[in-house]
Amino acid sequence: MSEERFLVTGALGCLGAWVVRNLIREGVPVSIFDLGGSNHRLRLVMTDDEVAKINVINGDVTNKDVVEKAFRDSAATHIIHLAALQVPFCRANPSLGASVNVTGTVNIFEAAKAVGLKKVVYASSMAVYGAPSEYPPGLLQHDARPNPLNHYGVYKLANEGTARIYWQDDKISSIGLRPYTIYGPARDQGMTSTPTKAMLAAAAEIPYRMTYGGYNGWQYTDDVAKIFIQAARASFEGASVFNLKGVVAHVQEVLDAILAVEPSAQVTFEPKPLALPDGCDDSALVAAIGAVPETPLREGVAQTIAHFKQALAEGKITAESN
Repeated sequence: MSEERFLVTGALGCLGAWVVRNLIREGVPVSIFDLGGSNHRLRLVMTDDEVAKINVINGDVTNKDVVEKAFRDSAATHIIHLAALQVPFCRANPSLGASVNVTGTVNIFEAAKAVGLKKVVYASSMAVYGAPSEYPPGLLQHDARPNPLNHYGVYKLANEGTARIYWQDDKISSIGLRPYTIYGPARDQGMTSTPTKAMLAAAAEIPYRMTYGGYNGWQYTDDVAKIFIQAARASFEGASVFNLKGVVAHVQEVLDAILAVEPSAQVTFEPKPLALPDGCDDSALVAAIGAVPETPLREGVAQTIAHFKQALAEGKITAESN
């Protein structure tokens, strides 16, 4: 374990913060590569002493030379690439979204090639898929046909193709993971963030209405972070992409879980579902890297609300922060 050195891009985001938290608590040296700015998500899920152990490298994934320098300076043995602009930002500025999400990922593989690293783990997304009506009933299968409905999904699908070519041409292996609805502390932006915002509202005792209904695959932040780390440590060859399952449940079940913790919570939801399949089968992922963590929905919601209550009491967050 002491020989491992991780470089995590986009570590100031929600998932990145949880990846870093897990690695730091294992005692693994971690460098983060991000544009800079607020580290409030790191501080929300980690202690000040833990945050102080992180090696911070400021830089932009769209700059190939800067990315390569970060790889060399960190002497990383493992790469987890999470830097990306989410759905609303890609919709608002497609050119910037393509630069960060697509060119940025090319630069990660180019840097790996330049320094001789042979494995990359990166975040893809459920957004590579189309509307539920395009697929058979039941859980979406690993080999289901992609058909993204927005720029973000198109960019993520392009990254999966990029990874395949780097395996084909340069024998750089990769695992891409497609999360669905990640929830938990620090999930404060993106299309599927409103259930977590509802949990914060419940902790703060203010009203909130989630923006969608229907079924989702619910994935607790800590679980997803651990799966990325597990994938980075797995022995694999090739360029594979896997769906994450988590807990497949209706938004009503999320509301019920909130009310089980905070019976007086003033939380509701819009009934219209997202234009995505209900949930995914993850058997291919488990076959590739082994059993993965899966926190029960009620437990994850309870842990999130408890975390928010403590953070509110300590002044680490406000009711409008998440």
